[in-house]
Amino acid sequence: MKQLIQTVIITLAVIYSTQTAGAQSVTSVRVKLNEDKKALLIPIGFTQNLKWDLPLTIKGGNGSTISWKSSNPSYVDNNGKLLKRAPRAGKAVDVILTANLTLGKETLTKSFKIRIAKEDPPFDAYLFTYFEGTGPKELQEQLRYGISADAINWSALNNNQPIISSELISATGGIRDPHLLRGENINDFFLVATDMFTVKNGWEHNPGIVMMRSSDLITWKHNIIDLEKSYPKKFPNVKWVWAPQTIYDPSVNKYMVYFTVRLKNDPALDFYCAYANKDFTAFEEEPKLMFKAKYGAIDGDIIYKDGLYHFFYKGNTKDENGKEFKNGIQQATAKTLQGPWIEDFKYLDAYAEKHISVEGSGIFKLNNSSDYVLMYDMYRDHRYEFQRSSDLFLFAPPQSFIKNFNPRHGTVINITAKEAQRLGQKWPGLPKELATRQK
Repeated sequence: MKQLIQTVIITLAVIYSTQTAGAQSVTSVRVKLNEDKKALLIPIGFTQNLKWDLPLTIKGGNGSTISWKSSNPSYVDNNGKLLKRAPRAGKAVDVILTANLTLGKETLTKSFKIRIAKEDPPFDAYLFTYFEGTGPKELQEQLRYGISADAINWSALNNNQPIISSELISATGGIRDPHLLRGENINDFFLVATDMFTVKNGWEHNPGIVMMRSSDLITWKHNIIDLEKSYPKKFPNVKWVWAPQTIYDPSVNKYMVYFTVRLKNDPALDFYCAYANKDFTAFEEEPKLMFKAKYGAIDGDIIYKDGLYHFFYKGNTKDENGKEFKNGIQQATAKTLQGPWIEDFKYLDAYAEKHISVEGSGIFKLNNSSDYVLMYDMYRDHRYEFQRSSDLFLFAPPQSFIKNFNPRHGTVINITAKEAQRLGQKWPGLPKELATRQK
């Protein structure tokens, strides 16, 4: 009898222990799954004004598997691919993306509301911002506009004279390498430029960059960033701060400014970046290293396509003794602006093998086309040429711009007929085909 009682007690203890362990196991799985649910996010810039494919997580930090379902797959499919934009007229379009998280036998769901960006207005023209490569040297490093209906034939506005004096917007009295970006708000424009006046100060030093903002491309507010004065510990010996550019980063809903820095005691040419404040008057924080090309690089321009950021720049190749023997336009790619950037050492332009100098790479998409234009400044020959691509990897043979000005390192954006005509009313030089085009 005593032995029987002991057997029953042991059996009950084993059952209790097994049940307790099972309960603890289920509880542990639920805790882990809840942690993965809490950590699951879609960056705010993607949810508010979607223009890109969604970066959807498919594996949680605790090992959960995550599948997604779209409430309207005609706009965004279950893999997060954006298939079309919302109509320009009418109500806003929202899509619900629901995540199903599974770990073991446990399942949880989490939903996100995604606002689809409206279609862009019909772009009918192109605006080229540049500084001039000919004429009186004291007037060359000033901001100018060129305009085109087809991205091949270009006409200078304002008789190829500056549209704003560099003395009014820069610390040095000169600007180079202007980069113009249309913001997420269709009527916001951001312009950055190298704060440098080589005619007066030479090439040994420039302090920083110029930051500008406009709502009409005519009237501009400006600010100056002196990298050495603003960040003396990080940049105590700045030699060059070259070719700044701006790009919107949807992962943080901010505008990133990036540029090449060279220090006086270091020959490296590295890209640094910082997020602009909301007013686009300064940086939120100290610039940090963004991309370090193997042999150094300048004149970067980034564009997003099909889930990948393409970073075009002037790169070079050096021998085992560190002597450069080739240079031209190269690219690196990354899935996010934070990198890591994968450097491709292939030259994209048609002139690297011919040892003909090119720099100032710029990339833009053609209106009503799937093609992109990679343009570059052939500064020794006073030529500007371009090569077309549909995938940003393979580029067609070069073509030349036809123009009545000699641009140096600039950028191109797409504009509407209304915007072109507004510029034409302010400054002479608008082509007839744009002057008469319906707005």
